[in-house]
Amino acid sequence: MVNAVDTDDLKQRLKARAHELGFVAVGFAPAKDDPLRGRRLREWLAAGLHGEMAWMENRADVRQGPQSMWPEAQSVIALGMSYAPGVEPMALAAHPEKARISVYAQGRDYHDTVKKALKALARWIVEQVPDTSLKVFVDTAPVMEKPLGEAAGIGWQGKHTNLVSREHGSWLFLGAIYTTLPFVPDDPHEERCGSCNACQAACPTDAFPGPYRLDARRCISYLTIEHKGPIPEEFREALGNRIYGCDDCLAVCPWNKFADTAQRHHDFVPREELVAPDLAQLLTLDDAAFRQKFSGSPIKRIGRNRFVRNCLIAAGNSGEGGLIEPVRRLAVDSDPVIAEAARWALGRLKASP
Repeated sequence: MVNAVDTDDLKQRLKARAHELGFVAVGFAPAKDDPLRGRRLREWLAAGLHGEMAWMENRADVRQGPQSMWPEAQSVIALGMSYAPGVEPMALAAHPEKARISVYAQGRDYHDTVKKALKALARWIVEQVPDTSLKVFVDTAPVMEKPLGEAAGIGWQGKHTNLVSREHGSWLFLGAIYTTLPFVPDDPHEERCGSCNACQAACPTDAFPGPYRLDARRCISYLTIEHKGPIPEEFREALGNRIYGCDDCLAVCPWNKFADTAQRHHDFVPREELVAPDLAQLLTLDDAAFRQKFSGSPIKRIGRNRFVRNCLIAAGNSGEGGLIEPVRRLAVDSDPVIAEAARWALGRLKASP
C-alpha cells in the first residue's frame, strides 16, 4: 500500500490522465457509508416515489454507501464527462410536428463511452500501483453517483436532484471508481442553489413535491423511459412532443451559462437525425427499423413498442392532421398499449380545429 505522500502525487497524475480520457471533472471522497444518505434513500423508497423501478428497492441496502457493497473500499474517485448541448434544449417546444429527444440521448450511449474511459483509467491506476484493487461503475450498479459526486467536490445535488457543476452546469454523465487506495479526500461541494427554484417551476408535471425531492411517478423521463404500461392520461398532455426523456428542469438551471460545448466529449455530439426528427417518420418504425435507427443509442433499450407509444402521445398533442393516417394504422397494432395510445391520439387529432 502506498503512503499518503505517494497518493497525493498519484491524485494529480490521475486527474491529468482522466482529462486525457475525456473526463472534465474528477474528485475524491472517502468510501465510508453515509447514514444520512442511506436514511433519505429508505424514506424515498418507503414513500413509493421510485415507481416501477424495483431495482432501486431490491438492492437498497447496498446502494446506501460504498462499503455496504465492498467493505474493503477506502476511496471513491468520482468523475464527470460533459454532454453540454450546443442549442437550446427546449427550442422544439414550438414545433409540435417534431419529436423532442433528451439531450443526453442524441449522441452515443453514454454507458459505453463512460465505462470504456473508466476501465482505461482503472488499468492506468493498476499500472501505477499493482497491488491495488478497484471496481468501476456507470449507472448500472447500486451506486449513488450523485451524492458521491457531491462528497468528492465535483458539484452538488441541486433542487432537481441532479448534480450541478459550477463549470459544467447540469450536463454531466457520472461514473465512479471504488478503490482500496487511501486517497486524501477532497472537500465536499457546498450547495449553491440558494433561493432559485427555476427547475421546480419548469417541471410540466409537478414531479417535485419539494426541493431536492423527486416523485419519479410524475417525471416525464420516468414515464417515457422506465414506465412500461399505458402513460396515465393525467400526464399525456403535459408530455407535449417529448418522446424520450425531458430536459426542462436541467435546461433552466442558471449554472448552465458556464457550460461549454468545447468541453463536450466527441461521442456526445448529437446525431443529425436525432436533433429534430419528424414524428410522422418515427410512427412508421417497425421493430427492425427501430433497432437499426437507434443502434448505439440509449434509446434502443426501451424497445420499439414503448418508443412508438411515446410518439403516439406526442402525435395526439400535435394538432397535426397529417399524422392521422400513420396513427390510424397503429390503432390495430398487436401491442394493446400501442393500440390504446393510437385511439387516444386519433380522438385528439380529429377534435383539433
